[in-house]
Formats: sequence, C-alpha cells, structure tokens
Amino acid sequence: MSQQTLIAPSLLSADFGRLTDEVRAIERAGADLAHLDVMDGRFVPNITFGPAVVAAMKRSTALPLDVHLMIVEPERHIDAFVAAGADRVSVHAETCPHLHRTLQQIRRAGAMPAVALNPSTPLCMVEEVLGEVGMVLVMSVNPGFGGQAFIESALDKIRRLRAMADARGLSIDIEVDGGVSDKNASLLLSAGANVLVAGSYVFGQSDYAAAIASLRA
Repeated sequence: MSQQTLIAPSLLSADFGRLTDEVRAIERAGADLAHLDVMDGRFVPNITFGPAVVAAMKRSTALPLDVHLMIVEPERHIDAFVAAGADRVSVHAETCPHLHRTLQQIRRAGAMPAVALNPSTPLCMVEEVLGEVGMVLVMSVNPGFGGQAFIESALDKIRRLRAMADARGLSIDIEVDGGVSDKNASLLLSAGANVLVAGSYVFGQSDYAAAIASLRA
C-alpha cells in the first residue's frame, strides 16, 4: 500500500544550545515530524532528552513530535513523555517483555504506538503486534550515536516488513533511522519505508530546506 513520505529530522544532530531555533528552522524548511532520540545511558551508552525537553519542543513548533525511547523499562516513562507532548512513541522490542501491554499503554496515553528494532533483531519480534502499531522503526545503525554509516541489510528487512504488513492489509508507517541521506533515500522508499529520519545529513548542511527536499525527491 502506498504511504505518504514523511521527513523527520533528528534533533540529536541539532545545535543543543539553540534547540528551539533549530526545531523552528526545520519546520520552516518543510519537515513533517521532529524526531527526538531519548537515551538513558543503560540501553544505549549516551544520555539525551527527558520530558522537559519534549515539552519545550512542543511549545516551540507545530510539528508532530516523534519520540524514540532508547531506554529500559519504557513503561515507567511513557505517560510523562506523552503528557509532555509526544505524538508518536517508539519503544524497543528488545526492552519490552510485555510488548503488547506497553503498546496499549502508549495508545491509552494518547500517542501513536510504535515499535523499534535494532539491526540484529528479527522481524518475528513484531509479527504478533503489527495490528497494534501505527509504525515500525527499523534501525539502520546500532542505536546510541549519531553520524554512523548505514547498514545495507536494513533494505531487505524493510522489504520483508512492508510485504508482511501488506499481506495483512495494514497501512502502517515504516520508519528508518540511521545513516539516511540523499544517497540511499530513494532505495529506502522503494523498499517500502515512508518515514525517513535524518540527523547529521540535514543539520550538517547550511540549507535545511534543500536537504529535506533532496530526501523527499
């Protein structure tokens, strides 16, 4: 099923000293979502944003906030992030022993539930909950750091995931995060992804609008 292409610049690569200016800049440049990578120093080595930063972004932009929880025990924090303004919440299948329950929690809180998969995590980890999600996030780098090189095997994973969703008549979003640029965007979209997260590619250029347009094209 054809899905609308959405571009979600990752604020992990933005200038943290002027974060509100940066999120307004990507909004003016034509972004569809603002992607926030939440890291806890446990599931991944780094520590980044909390609910207070999400709330600040919510006050600063009309863009929907795409919040990616790279954290253990996400169920302890979901309600706070949604209350702060998260519109989409992705939890990692690797951190959720009761994934179905956690997705229901996100939906009850008022956000779109989504599941993220690390590069080495098989699609069978989401097969039983595909009907419960609005989006699956395929990691095309190992999570925790910006600026990593794209892992090519993500393309086949996206193809198989789209086929799995289509076979069930599900028009879910497939998001890809990691090493996304104008060099592979068309391949990702052709494989079945429709939400492209790009951090260093967008924020590393002087013209955000041109960078976003090149991904969409």
